[in-house]
Amino acid sequence: MVVLDEPFKEVRVLRNYINGEWVESASKVSVDVVNPALMKVIGKVPRSNAEDVDLAVRAAAEAFPGWRRTTPLARSRYLFRLKELLEENFEEISRVGTMEHGKTIDESRGETRRGIENVEVATGIPSLMMGYNLEDIARGIDEYVVRQPLGVFACIAPFNFPWMVPLWFLPYAVATGNTYVLKPSSETPLSMTKLFELIDEVGFPPGVVNMVHGGREVVGAILRHPDVKGVSFVGSTPVGRDVIYREAAAHGKRVQAQCGAKNFFVVLPDAAVDRTVASIMTSFYGNTGQRCLSGANLLIVGEDDFYGSFMARVKETAENIRIGYGLDESVQMGPLRSPDKKKKVLGYIEKGLEEGAKLTLDGRKFKLAGDYPEDCFLGPSIFEGVSEEMVIAREEIFGPVMSVMRVGGLDEAIKMINECPFGNSAMIFTSNGAASRRFQYEVDVGNIGINIGIVAPMAFFPFSGMKDSFFGDLHGQGRDAVDFFTSKKVVIVRWF
Repeated sequence: MVVLDEPFKEVRVLRNYINGEWVESASKVSVDVVNPALMKVIGKVPRSNAEDVDLAVRAAAEAFPGWRRTTPLARSRYLFRLKELLEENFEEISRVGTMEHGKTIDESRGETRRGIENVEVATGIPSLMMGYNLEDIARGIDEYVVRQPLGVFACIAPFNFPWMVPLWFLPYAVATGNTYVLKPSSETPLSMTKLFELIDEVGFPPGVVNMVHGGREVVGAILRHPDVKGVSFVGSTPVGRDVIYREAAAHGKRVQAQCGAKNFFVVLPDAAVDRTVASIMTSFYGNTGQRCLSGANLLIVGEDDFYGSFMARVKETAENIRIGYGLDESVQMGPLRSPDKKKKVLGYIEKGLEEGAKLTLDGRKFKLAGDYPEDCFLGPSIFEGVSEEMVIAREEIFGPVMSVMRVGGLDEAIKMINECPFGNSAMIFTSNGAASRRFQYEVDVGNIGINIGIVAPMAFFPFSGMKDSFFGDLHGQGRDAVDFFTSKKVVIVRWF
């Protein structure tokens, strides 16, 4: 019998965190948080409103002058203490993530680690925030640049990485001297509730970090609030482009909107087959395909013999993926986040069949490792004979579906990638250094993988993106984050 160690059994009733206190929402409406593997309610999250947002933003605005005057070194000490608590609570955080999202426990542990790494990088803010200077720009005149915080920033977070994504932004914002308001996804709010319990234990000054649960009304209030200086967003392209970017920019705010993707995975005949197949599994089916770095279109270069033997290996490996509740350590793929998300993916599978693609592995037929409701579960699917004009080759499916296309060579692969409106990531698997360099040089995407299936930048590098995958100028993480959360003030000095 598999023992599943759940960190809590009771239904969690969530509250907002404003001005250093847990407070009830002004709204009396709440929605259920459901464990997608068990279809069991595990939490109730408030559907907050504009009044809650205003309360949080005003608290953050009032806290800003004092926090801005706190030295960078002192601010970093709060983050050092937070990192200690995150390490102490590592396993609980990871298990909460699996319960609310559905991903496997190993995937949750990886997400937890990536979030902690961003806190760790942000502790270096006394160095990261340094400006620069030059003596004698003219006789007796010096010039220098200082970085200064701007005020209140906000994050509108996604459901698929509820722990990691907010930490692309929050640690850098507060380390640089800004104050913050976070809106978690209402589908997966428990991870951020755990984070804010630890933030409360750290003892940040009241108002420095705030959390408001909610949906569209909360998002709209954040985008319109005059005291919010900038917004960070991760989610779909239509929402990121047409709602977040346009509305926030119209109100004079800084914006970084990291959006949808259609990622290409290119395999040349000289690739190391075993490692390539293993990378394909994690790329296309990790997190049940619910990530903006997931492989979507598999482009294979090579003759019939190579193609046939390679795809036989891919199909055999994919159909043996163990599916079930992610807290079972033997499970390799969990459920989709909700029945609606499963329904959407099923619609794409039907569309692919209508368009004439060959479904050589049907994810609608699967076996569960355990007695669980099937509402959100789906197996890996593989379409072959896909052409680039098909919907399944062009639109983001956000589920465990692979579209396979044969291409005549690297020229055709690069052309196909560059014609795609998305520009999040592309991967090539080959032993040819010249082909790899050409690929990274010519492909118009933000994150390139060379023999790497998941191109997830480390915390000290920006999470890049181009075209319809990103709207704004500065990305999350690393130096980009420091630039986004600070303004450069130029000082020119002459003394008589």
